[in-house]
Amino acid sequence: MSRVCELTGKGPMYGNTVSHANNKSRRRFLPNLKEVTLISDLLGQSFKLRVSAAGLRTVDHRGGLDVFLAKAKDDELSTRALAIKKEVAKVKANA
Repeated sequence: MSRVCELTGKGPMYGNTVSHANNKSRRRFLPNLKEVTLISDLLGQSFKLRVSAAGLRTVDHRGGLDVFLAKAKDDELSTRALAIKKEVAKVKANA
């Protein structure tokens, strides 16, 4: 399972651990991923996704999963999130 947020595309970053003696060694900064269940209001369905804490705050700030997916770029979304986005767009177009 990859360590990438399914909604924002945020993944591991690389940098240095710097000791008090200024010795540098490589390390990874991993995103704070959580397994959450998000509910789509238009579809009336819940989806289980691995989302970063920052991504979860963004979803809440924008007003829910449907609005977030409408504004999100396709290249940042995972394949599952992209499929949800297409379903939401289809339902929105019919309504």
